[in-house]
This record gives sequence, structure tokens and C-alpha cells, in this order.
Amino acid sequence: MNELQEAIKAIRSGKMVVYPTETVYGLGADATSDEAVSRVFEAKSRSFDRPVSIAVDSLSMCYRVGKLYREEETLIREFLPGPLTVLVEPRPVLSDVLSADTGKVGIRIPDLSVTRKLIESVGGPITSTSANVSGRPSPTTVADALNQLGGSVAVAIDIGESTLGTSSTVVEVLEGDVEIIREGPVSRSQIVSALSD
Repeated sequence: MNELQEAIKAIRSGKMVVYPTETVYGLGADATSDEAVSRVFEAKSRSFDRPVSIAVDSLSMCYRVGKLYREEETLIREFLPGPLTVLVEPRPVLSDVLSADTGKVGIRIPDLSVTRKLIESVGGPITSTSANVSGRPSPTTVADALNQLGGSVAVAIDIGESTLGTSSTVVEVLEGDVEIIREGPVSRSQIVSALSD
């Protein structure tokens, strides 16, 4: 796929791309670069005090970029790849801009092979935030994304409409207590059940 090769080059050179996930289309940039991550905030007109999550391709990359405790690893093994974002403590390799001084970063593995191939080929995590202007609907097609952010992105990988069409569940586990930061396809009861097994 020519778009995939172009997207890999774009992210490596500090540019932004629109990429597909099973939830909605995302806006991807090098999550280890302060400059690239800052461009994501600016393109989305997103406040710098609202954190941006990251996408990785595997559990091993999760460990490279985040400090995983037993509960976080359990959720990652149970639900990922899939529509769940787990908040973890970031490692220094990640851009500080991502966490917006919260001390946490959301991490997920998208359930699409082309997206995991993009991340694997880039060699590190990319930003995982919907490809929209803040406050506007999350895009389920490339056309939706480009209507909002077209002037900001170098490449868009188009595989048709997103299958789920809704953003991932965001969860944080604090001292055994499950907090749902954003409701999504994975329910609280599913998360609690996985942690209690």
C-alpha cells in the first residue's frame, strides 16, 4: 500500500497523518517528539491541558513506553488489540506534552493490521487521538477527517468507514478501583470481570 509507505515516511519526518482504527480515524504523529505532538494539539485546536493518548503495536512496546502494573497488564492482555485505552505512567521516551502534567498517558493497540504495521514500521508509538477539531464529531471516514484537518496532514490512509464508529473506552485503575474516564465499547462490567478473574 503506497499510502502506508508515505505515512511511515511522514511520521518519521515529524509530520502528521490520518490513519484508520476500528473505532474512528486517528491523527498520528511521533509520540516521542515534543514538536510533533505539539502540532497535533495545534491542528485539533486542543487545549494543552487535555492529554493525548498513544497507539502501540504490541505488549512489548507497551512496556517500552509505559510502566505497567499487574492490573494494566491484565487489561492489555485481555482486551487489546481492541477499543480500550488504558492509562499508565509514561516512561521518559515519550513526549512530556502528551500527558498534560497528569502523570499518566493513555495507551492502546488498535485492532487493525495496517495500523499496527504503520506503528511497527515507524519503530515507536504514535499519537492516538481522533482526527477532528476539538468539540466536533470524531471522523469515521477519511473524508470526514480531511474536511476538518486536511490542511494539516501529509498523508491519509483510507480503508473505508470505521467498523465501530465510536471512540475507545478509557480506563484508569487506581489501587484496585476502576475508573471509567470515557465510556466506550468495552463496559465497566467487562473490565471489572477481567480484573477479578
